[in-house]
Amino acid sequence: MDTNHSLRVYDSILGLLCDEQNPTPLVRLNKVVPFQHTRVYAKLEWYNPFGAVKDRVAANLIRDAEERGVLAAGKKLVEATSGNTGLGLAMIGNARGYPLQTPLSKAIPLEKRTVLRFFGADLVELDDSLCPAPGAPEGAIARARQTAATQEEFEILDQYVNEANPGAHYRTTGPEIWRQTEGKVTHFVAGLGTCGTITGTGRFLKEKNREIKVLGAYPEDGHDIPGARSKRQLDQTKLYFPDEYDGEIEITNRDAYEMCLRLNREESIIAAPSSGMAVLGALRLVPDEPGNVVVVIFPDNIFKYASSVIRHFPDLAPPAEPGADQSAPSKNDQFIAELIENLKNPYDTVKVKDLSESINSADRPFVIDIRIPEHYAESHIPGSVNIPQDDLSRRAAELPDDREAPIVTVCNIGKFSKHATLYLKSRGYRNVRSAKGGLNEWIRKGLPTESEKPTAADAS
Repeated sequence: MDTNHSLRVYDSILGLLCDEQNPTPLVRLNKVVPFQHTRVYAKLEWYNPFGAVKDRVAANLIRDAEERGVLAAGKKLVEATSGNTGLGLAMIGNARGYPLQTPLSKAIPLEKRTVLRFFGADLVELDDSLCPAPGAPEGAIARARQTAATQEEFEILDQYVNEANPGAHYRTTGPEIWRQTEGKVTHFVAGLGTCGTITGTGRFLKEKNREIKVLGAYPEDGHDIPGARSKRQLDQTKLYFPDEYDGEIEITNRDAYEMCLRLNREESIIAAPSSGMAVLGALRLVPDEPGNVVVVIFPDNIFKYASSVIRHFPDLAPPAEPGADQSAPSKNDQFIAELIENLKNPYDTVKVKDLSESINSADRPFVIDIRIPEHYAESHIPGSVNIPQDDLSRRAAELPDDREAPIVTVCNIGKFSKHATLYLKSRGYRNVRSAKGGLNEWIRKGLPTESEKPTAADAS
């Protein structure tokens, strides 16, 4: 039986992959939109066969690799992911015979990591940022590229640099929107992650009508929105072309999650946090004028983010039964988490450029690298001292005697160093700061590092 979109009959699940003839739905937003004239439509991407906008990218990456002859029977895929691309690659790989290995961050919601394993993917979990950073020496992208370079059976499709990523949206998302709006679309809005969606869709729509505004929304630093990248992180992706966009705006974590809640409760649309971020981008960047037709990408649904929701709305956690494990964070845990979140302020963090300058000054800080010794040996800030986070209490004698001494804590991405900063403050140190972005940001800025290569004597 042939594929028949009108009857919704398909020879295989891959027939459900979306295109101009089989688009994901557009649904008008009615209650969260304050406009009188401008119409705003959500493009619901969880209607892709494996539940997310990234199914388009996964399918096009594989199609492109097969056509170029680099992917054939017997090959395995290796790809860093923040979740959704991995889910698409795992399922299309199952259908076409390409097993998937995916290095990813432990910060990715448990639901996504569990489903990836359920789909058959081989997960390599790392202490990387929520969205992998291309320059991170111990990060997911570096691990995937190393695997592909050293193990012949693996092929990396590399969604972070591969033009087949925006090409997926040029081939499908853009034509769908143009057809669905009968060419009346005036504004296109997407969250910024790898930037494949905004770049590919924007290019197609601009070719149809140069007056269409292409707009992006991105999260704040230290965000908790999987798949999205802060402004600092966007500088690391090769598919980010700000000159091609007509505007961008930063959306806070809190605002994105609150809009996500409103979309679910007021519009009855099962949107995820990145959709809340994108909608706010539209509401803040688009004027209320007659004739405006806005299309906003809703990348996936809320069901993958229960653990994230509970972090932001702890009152929604189910009550624990007597004698059961307390899976929801306690009030004390929430208080500690808020203390750590508060350390993002400019008084308790230091930019790596400023840290580099201070290291070469008379007021040189005591720099503590809190990573495990193996990672420290591979690469570290010159002159830094390695005291792993778990050893800080036991090795307190190695800390400065002067409680006023300037101290900077360093980890891979600036996450766990805040924990160490809070701990040192609790010991009475009054001039402690965390290196913003960690060693990854230090390397991305091109600042020098040292390593401790094992000698022949060590090997013996």
